[in-house]
Amino acid sequence: DVFCLVGPSGCGKSTFLRCLTRLEEPDGGTVMLDGKEITERDIDATRAQMGMVFQHFNLFPHLTVRENITLAPTELKLLNKADADKKAMELLKVFDLEKFASYKAANLPYGQQRKLEIARALATDPKLLLLDEPAAGMNPNETKELMETISFVRDHFNMTILLIEHDMKLVSGICEELT
Repeated sequence: DVFCLVGPSGCGKSTFLRCLTRLEEPDGGTVMLDGKEITERDIDATRAQMGMVFQHFNLFPHLTVRENITLAPTELKLLNKADADKKAMELLKVFDLEKFASYKAANLPYGQQRKLEIARALATDPKLLLLDEPAAGMNPNETKELMETISFVRDHFNMTILLIEHDMKLVSGICEELT
């Protein structure tokens, strides 16, 4: 399913996602994934299970499109370089970005950079995809393509997606549940 979290700016939506991924420590409560509490000692394993696309681009602009995808699975020691490269090319094909594999990430158009970020977030085979305002700064055509991409990811990868978004047309077009 695609779950959406909406609310006014500054109410803590992005902070909530950062607490889920343990990029920030929650003040209280428990964060659980698959029935297990997420703790500091298993932070890398936790992050591998949650792919996150940040509100502001978080690509490595000086790296190639392919290198942006291979980075997480190799750094987390989930895949060796050859397997990570193979996985990257598979994801690039799925997202119709394979022709850009050797381009620097900074040279992609805005909408393609967002697709790259989603592909990169999927490189660790996460159980949950977190999207923090992915349509920010997009024109209507790019937003429509993003909606299609999110629906495709949900269906093709059989994945749960938690989306924070202000674009209510996008929210109403793809979300099964809204909080």
